[in-house]
Amino acid sequence: MNLRNLKIAIVCDWLTTAGGAEKVILGLHQLFPNAPIYTSVYNPEKVKGFEKAEIHTSFLQKIPLARKKHQYFLQFMPKIFESFDLSEYDIVISSSHSCAKGIIVKPETLHISYCHSPMRYAWDGHHQYINEYKINSFVKKFVPFFIHNIRIWDRMSADRVDTFIANSNYVKNRIHKYYRKDSHVIHPFLDNKNYISTNQREDFFLAVGRLTSYKRFDLIVDTFNQLDYKIKIAGTGNMMNALKAKSKKNIEFLGYVSDHELLKLYSKAKALIFPQIEDFGIIPLESMASGCPVIAFKKGGALETVIDGKTGTFFDEQSVDSLKNAIYNFQTMDFNTNEIIEHANSFRQKHFNEKFLNLLQSEWERLNN
Repeated sequence: MNLRNLKIAIVCDWLTTAGGAEKVILGLHQLFPNAPIYTSVYNPEKVKGFEKAEIHTSFLQKIPLARKKHQYFLQFMPKIFESFDLSEYDIVISSSHSCAKGIIVKPETLHISYCHSPMRYAWDGHHQYINEYKINSFVKKFVPFFIHNIRIWDRMSADRVDTFIANSNYVKNRIHKYYRKDSHVIHPFLDNKNYISTNQREDFFLAVGRLTSYKRFDLIVDTFNQLDYKIKIAGTGNMMNALKAKSKKNIEFLGYVSDHELLKLYSKAKALIFPQIEDFGIIPLESMASGCPVIAFKKGGALETVIDGKTGTFFDEQSVDSLKNAIYNFQTMDFNTNEIIEHANSFRQKHFNEKFLNLLQSEWERLNN
């Protein structure tokens, strides 16, 4: 059957910030423009591209705080997604790193879930979530009990999914670990931006992202405090003041930069430093799309985007010595700008669309044979 003849709906956790998950939602909306989108809360001022979409939200939409601090309402999310009436649809596509996969559909409805990650604050990231989340110390004592209940619900709701798609092999392994489910891997895609490439690299390294603890900008600062090399750090976050306070003059904090400014930075930098563990990580691909090689921590999604010796290099431990050695080693290596760009172009949206549509077709036929 032609998929165009089927009623399709899209479900996502929330649309409140313009991050990697939201870019996938936008890609799915472009692929299925007539499919309504169901989500807990939507902030059109922060998330663009959905102006013509039919969007169904929950009661959180009427609470102004929820548009900026949806994390405060996590305890309501399971019931929110279970309450959506999706009975009229043949196929429901959930894009989830939290509770969106917990929707309830009819037995004959195909539910495919694009999983960015099993819920981190319920599983391997729950200790970090409890320690770092800014809430009253008395209330924090009860958070482990709440997380325990969320964990039970999250595991149970995974059984409602007919087919999981993982955004990386790293996430595929985590889906199997926590949900005991197999999954197909379809990587996210690059934005259709006008990436700039040049062979005229300037004398600085680059780091990009939110200045939060797990992104490991502290490792970058500690390392470059021991080096004479310059590095520019693009991004904002709750660690900025602390990082600035201990940084030497060779470390420059740019704060927020526009997409256009970021593309220029990618085109001029010697290399991108990527010290964190990401489920996939789109920033290395953006860097490579501009011909800029990557020095990445050898774990997580970076293993699926960076080719050692061809598009970048790795360091084995999240330590100053390991990163320093990788930077020294990088200085002795030669990279072909065109090869780096060609590799990044293999992650374009057209490849994502082809893989996603083929899988959707085969899973629909499997369900109905």
